Amino acid sequence: MKTKHNDKKSWSPVGRLIVSEWNDTQVRHLRDSLVAEEPLQIRLGKRPLSVTMRTPGHDLELAAGFLFSEGIIHSAKDVASLRFGDGPGSDGNVVEVELKYHKTLSSLRTQRNFLANSSCGLCGKAYLEECLLQGIKRPNPRFRLDPEVLCRLPATLRAAQAVFDRTGGLHAAALFEASGKLMAVREDVGRHNAVDKLVGWALLEGRLPLGNCALLASGRGGFEIIQKSLLAGIPLLASVSAASHLAVQLAHQCGLTLVGFLRGRRFVCYCGQERLGLPSPPPAS
Repeated sequence: MKTKHNDKKSWSPVGRLIVSEWNDTQVRHLRDSLVAEEPLQIRLGKRPLSVTMRTPGHDLELAAGFLFSEGIIHSAKDVASLRFGDGPGSDGNVVEVELKYHKTLSSLRTQRNFLANSSCGLCGKAYLEECLLQGIKRPNPRFRLDPEVLCRLPATLRAAQAVFDRTGGLHAAALFEASGKLMAVREDVGRHNAVDKLVGWALLEGRLPLGNCALLASGRGGFEIIQKSLLAGIPLLASVSAASHLAVQLAHQCGLTLVGFLRGRRFVCYCGQERLGLPSPPPAS
């Protein structure tokens, strides 16, 4: 696979401006930092496929991770080339992907994944069944993570969030070994983009499946984050907020350990307790 440098130009993920701060009737002017947000168009050849709002940086990883998560590619070997697009108006905001084979996208997947925003147009049951048809495999059943190590992961991630320190406006996703060692971290204005960047990194580095890793994501454990984790072979996903009911259903059916509300020395394990050495809960009455 041919790739070009990960950054088309010298992008800064941070913008600066003068703001007015009101604090208990007192007003002052100060220089503030804001997270950058730009549209990225992903093309198959010259054909537009998707546009996502993202924080510039690691854009080739983002495109690769997005294509993998959507089932368009299954490994780096499926990609002939991955590069930034040229031409008027591209300005570093276009990534072009050439595949080694012809790929026909169904109208359903194109409509659901690339044109919809907050609503997918499918009921939860149909959404779950359609995702299960993608060939998701149960992740590594032998992976184990000590709860004490799990509770230390948020602090490790927070210390690695360089852009968040300056802006306070970014989501993050990080991969950890069972020892708690940080493998990689990516930040983005969109939490799904942060995960796609991580998956794209692993894809391009030849590390998939990630069967011996835990993923920590900021925000909530939503359905699509669960789906992306399972497709990448990740056995344990933790987030600092809640999970949705549909997300727990998917995690339970596919054998993923799902943790929420990971804050301080407390967390909630929705399913897959065995990977944390926890007893299984009694059946719901």
